[in-house]
Amino acid sequence: MKKPVIDHDECIGDGICEQICPEVFELRDDGLAYVINENPDESLYDKIEEAVEECPAAAITFEEQ
Repeated sequence: MKKPVIDHDECIGDGICEQICPEVFELRDDGLAYVINENPDESLYDKIEEAVEECPAAAITFEEQ
């Protein structure tokens, strides 16, 4: 299984991750993105990978558990 992780020290709150995959990412009132689904279904992996690639701050990783 793979797990998405956001480095909040790097996150700039762009929100592109939430736009690409709202099933997994959420932009909150503090201006940072959060993982709301730490164990996503494999059917979402392509969208998560796209969010990793599109993140302007390179704050998202997708790690093996």
